[in-house]
Amino acid sequence: MRLRTCAAATLLLLLGTPAAAVAAPGQSDNLSRTATVTASTTSSWESVAAVNDGIDPSTSNDTVNRRWGTWPATGEQWVLLTWPTAQTLRSADVYFFDDNGGVRLPASWRLQYWTGSAYTDVAAANGYPVAANRYNEVTFNQVSTSRLRVVLQSGTASVGLLEVRTYATAIGTGTGTGWNPPAGLVTPLNQVWAHQEQTYPNLYGFRNYGWDQVFANGGSINYCVRWDSSAPVSAALRDRIHASLARQFKKWMDVMAGHNGWPYATVPVKVVGWAVRDRATLQWTDSSVDVYVNNIRENAPQCSEPCGRFFNQAGTYPNCPGGAAHHYDMSLWLTAGMGGGAGGDWGQRIGSEYYVGALDSDNIHILLHEMGHSFGLDDFYDWTPSGVGGFLMQAGSATRITDFDAWMLRDWWRHLKNRYGY
Repeated sequence: MRLRTCAAATLLLLLGTPAAAVAAPGQSDNLSRTATVTASTTSSWESVAAVNDGIDPSTSNDTVNRRWGTWPATGEQWVLLTWPTAQTLRSADVYFFDDNGGVRLPASWRLQYWTGSAYTDVAAANGYPVAANRYNEVTFNQVSTSRLRVVLQSGTASVGLLEVRTYATAIGTGTGTGWNPPAGLVTPLNQVWAHQEQTYPNLYGFRNYGWDQVFANGGSINYCVRWDSSAPVSAALRDRIHASLARQFKKWMDVMAGHNGWPYATVPVKVVGWAVRDRATLQWTDSSVDVYVNNIRENAPQCSEPCGRFFNQAGTYPNCPGGAAHHYDMSLWLTAGMGGGAGGDWGQRIGSEYYVGALDSDNIHILLHEMGHSFGLDDFYDWTPSGVGGFLMQAGSATRITDFDAWMLRDWWRHLKNRYGY
């Protein structure tokens, strides 16, 4: 568990601990997997086959999986991908090997393709970033070729690669409107993503973001309400709480509708359960939701754990009363007397009085902020990206989802969409 204490909220992202690298997002349409790989130089204890084995590294100093390195050779080095037939290529990303010793990040790199008679640099490359512990992406003018070469220029040490991925489309694009943020947001968005990759080593391996939950349900979300209060709840108040929750969730999902291959026009929210200490607190007798009484976890009422995705991340609920249809993906945890909030893959926690008092508000900004965390968005209490300010995820500086918040959410989809086959 990763715990971040904030000025206005406590954030539980629950990203877990770093694990051995496994085949992961970005590999499903990776054309490199079918190529034959050769290299200018390969250390006898390393393997050039590492660069297209489909294993996404956890860090640049991967000590678990095979690597390609050139120690002690320096200067210009290359890896060549060769296909039996011509491939249409539009983008690539590479993960550098850096062991903090004899193999370090390159001074520079570039991509070259075979024209039929010579190797030439790809045209209109949008930059060749050099960073550790992440994929370095480049998009270029489309080429049709049977060979693509990654050319590395060493600095004072030797060079190496852990993985090379190549694609027929520009990274981040698909059906619908692709990755086209306003020019003024490109730099801060890249800074945010790099910061998240550095802060959360298991970012790509974690499998219970809001994204995972939406796709597991085929485009919907189920909630449980944890009523951590002694205040009575009428049927009318219950229905207003449900409707308000759905409206706030919709604001985030509206950001995604029609963007970059996102497949859902709407993502319906259904509240399937309420948890209370005393059944008499709930002043209704209908069976529209499951009711759980005095099941205490974290000193608060909890809906049935066998029905909760947080406790059953495989997505099967064999011991849930009523079956999988009664499962909940997230909890709306409403706590009497609480200021601020908390959010993560388990749901959102805010003050019950605050929420009830804001039911008719257009933007319930604390809840919206915590919902952002459920989809992976970070806090900004100790730094601010270049050229932006006053956005929802920078707590206390905005009361609605801004353009920058929207593009940060879309950036998560851009990086995770291959996980779901898009």
